[in-house]
Amino acid sequence: MPVAVEFSTIAEMFDGVMKRFAADQRPMLLHKVEKQYQPISFPEYRRNVERFALGLASLGITKHDHVAIIAENRPEWIIADMAIVCLGAVGVPIYPTLTPKQIEFIFNDAEIKLAIVSNPFQRAKVAKIQKEVPTLRSTVMMNLKTDENEAGTYGFSDVYRLGEEFEKTHPTYFRELLAAPKPDDLLTIIYTSGTTGNPKGVMLTHHNLVSNIKAAAATIPFTDKDVLLSFLPLCHSFERMAGYYTAMACGATVAYAESVETVRDNLLEVKPTIVTTVPRLFERIHSRVMKQVDASPPLRQKIFHWGVSVGRRYARALRSGSVPPFLKAQHVLAEKLVYHKLKNRTGGRIRFFVSGGAALPRELGEFFEAMGIIIIEGYGLTETSPVLTANRLDDYNFGTVGKPIPGVEIKIADDGEILGRGPNIMKGYYNNPAATAEAIDPQGWFHTGDIGRYDAKGHLMITDRKKHLFVSSGGKNIAPQPIESLFLTSKYIDQFVLIGDGRMFLTALIVPEYENLKEYAKSVGISFSAETDLAQRGEIRKLYEQEIQSLQKDLPSFERVRRFELLPHALTVENGEITPTMKVKRKVVEQKYSTVIEKMYEGVV
Repeated sequence: MPVAVEFSTIAEMFDGVMKRFAADQRPMLLHKVEKQYQPISFPEYRRNVERFALGLASLGITKHDHVAIIAENRPEWIIADMAIVCLGAVGVPIYPTLTPKQIEFIFNDAEIKLAIVSNPFQRAKVAKIQKEVPTLRSTVMMNLKTDENEAGTYGFSDVYRLGEEFEKTHPTYFRELLAAPKPDDLLTIIYTSGTTGNPKGVMLTHHNLVSNIKAAAATIPFTDKDVLLSFLPLCHSFERMAGYYTAMACGATVAYAESVETVRDNLLEVKPTIVTTVPRLFERIHSRVMKQVDASPPLRQKIFHWGVSVGRRYARALRSGSVPPFLKAQHVLAEKLVYHKLKNRTGGRIRFFVSGGAALPRELGEFFEAMGIIIIEGYGLTETSPVLTANRLDDYNFGTVGKPIPGVEIKIADDGEILGRGPNIMKGYYNNPAATAEAIDPQGWFHTGDIGRYDAKGHLMITDRKKHLFVSSGGKNIAPQPIESLFLTSKYIDQFVLIGDGRMFLTALIVPEYENLKEYAKSVGISFSAETDLAQRGEIRKLYEQEIQSLQKDLPSFERVRRFELLPHALTVENGEITPTMKVKRKVVEQKYSTVIEKMYEGVV
């Protein structure tokens, strides 16, 4: 469906959408207040943005100033962001998981003038580095209490109050602001999480985001009847563009999950029609479903697997355009016996999921399709605003990331790298012309760093990151991502890191799926005092040996894992081992577990 109003800047989109749905009785936003979801209407949101923008203006924020937001997903995030947009200032979203040192680098690189933070913990990080950031003047805290006030720190309510006072002497200021931003103006600087070195600030203009919003809305049918559940970080370009800007442009309602941990409960409360997410959610749902199936009586297990088989055949037949009557009847029965239970876990109203951020294993896509739940996978990078390609509801192929969205060109370079060109390509890296010139060639092609190819029907397939390709000591090129995705289909594997660049053979660091592992241990009579003890048991290592051999039986010998180690704890964002979008920082992990890795290669000549 096309967007609800026409616009050329994000400020114009905001103004048009707020006017279009001003009389709408349904909520624009839903958020938890004292354990209950509470609505925020379109007029209420508009007024809050107006008050906050005028409050920032009274604090001296003007066009082109750089303002940081460090907060979890919540209505104040998008109120602050849109206020910054309407001022013509530049928003710099920052992950709440970053350390003070990482924040200090970004603040200085981006020349941050004001920081908006969510809570005392985030404010403490800023306070710790304030003396090292000469451009930083003040801080705004979203949930500041009166007794927590400090010099240079304002509460959200303080900024609202300042805005109301400012409005009395500048009654037309906000209306004038809305017309000020131009398509080529800088909208935001988003710092890439990066797997090595300092992050780079991606400069995106209004035109970059507007082109991507319109193309995404034309490709994936969001409507003003939809309800989205938002839980991916708003500071990440995927959620910001899809779950915030595009949702707003189409007039949809957005509900905020309390946290990643509460998504399962929030799905049941909100009953969304669309969820933008990453493959990790599907891995967890699939793992829980299979755990329950394995614990069921034999007859129920048989019915479940029959239902999955029927679903797969039905999906294939549906795509071919002809469903035999007998299969149609089987599918109706399977819906009652199997599928509706999984659908109910998602709230019962899901039209489709949109997956991005990482590769969706084909097996997961096909499993959920068999259950009647469609996952639309797309592909892009922060530098591309972010979407380059996407599958469509009527044209999708699991294991691919679809076809280019309108206005975007894709080509494969001679070395297999995916190149993209279009109105969504970034302006460049802030303060880093050398990196910009390396990323965007003179013809305007952005070099993604991803390796890919097209399937027979023109869908793009990502095979790996260019810089992540392993070259074994025997000279074999190995793409780790497909191999890792294969092993992650095991219900006993939570995280899997392939090792082997420059080595004679492949090894792996494995984080067990401890909940399933505990169930297995109990079922076979293995005693343990703590779940981490299991990783040391010989019987458990035997289980993983069997699991690995079973999964890799169809791989060529040079792509098979010969040795592995089980890790006692998960790789986390907080420990710097994975990015906020769940990508493994290979160099960090390899350095941290260097002793463990070298042990796996002991005795190799």
